[in-house]
Amino acid sequence: SSLLLQSLTCRLEAQNHSLLNFTASLSVVNVVEALQEFWQMKQSRGADLKNGALVVYEMVPSNSPPYVCYVTLPGGSCFGSFQFCPTKAEARRSAAKIALMNSVFNEHPSRRITDEFIEKSVSEALASFNGNREEADNPNTGIGAFRFMLESNKGKSMLEFQELMTVFQLLHWNGSLKAMRERQCSRQEVLAHYSHRALDDDIRHQMALDWVSREQSVPGALSRELASTERELDEARLAGKELRFHKEKKDILLLAAGQNVSTTDPATPQNRVQV
Repeated sequence: SSLLLQSLTCRLEAQNHSLLNFTASLSVVNVVEALQEFWQMKQSRGADLKNGALVVYEMVPSNSPPYVCYVTLPGGSCFGSFQFCPTKAEARRSAAKIALMNSVFNEHPSRRITDEFIEKSVSEALASFNGNREEADNPNTGIGAFRFMLESNKGKSMLEFQELMTVFQLLHWNGSLKAMRERQCSRQEVLAHYSHRALDDDIRHQMALDWVSREQSVPGALSRELASTERELDEARLAGKELRFHKEKKDILLLAAGQNVSTTDPATPQNRVQV
């Protein structure tokens, strides 16, 4: 199932890659305003935006260039400044530019999950993993679960589907999917549950606790994973890719690092000797 996740992620990224070629056409547009107006327009036309139409910017703390900014769209997708930005304002514009291009491109009919897209994706998965057609029809196999996930999201856009994929990528990365299989949970049960579960603070907190536990078992595991995640995040950001998976990983690991300090610091209340 992990290879299937990688396969679909690569497929989605390939469709995003060509967007970087259109940056010049946005040079005269106030992209920050345009991005916000785009999502307000979607909301006014009936788009189901559970958290409203607000676009959220996050500047990485720095006292000198290059400055880095992330932007999170109402659905949860995240993009970042992909150019060398000498000012904070330029970093904000750079992040808004790639987010606007993806938002607009995502409206194209070719970006919808259709029967044709599902059949092509499943056929490619079967070819890549030497599977047979019977596997695709069995929801208890990896390819069958893959097909079930696609069919459950028929009609959604690629960006909407990628937001769902982030949840499963994180569950795989964190070892949660493996733990569920060991508890005899079927793939279909897991997919059905998490397909309707938003990525929230409860999930992040539980994953952070898992990493605190790993750090206590294998000292240094947390810092190594964080360093690797930061490299992946920077590479993906500079390539103009969707970043939520990498960004969520980093935030979870930083949360775990903070919790690990509080549980190991003898001065914290829970570690003081009661007299």
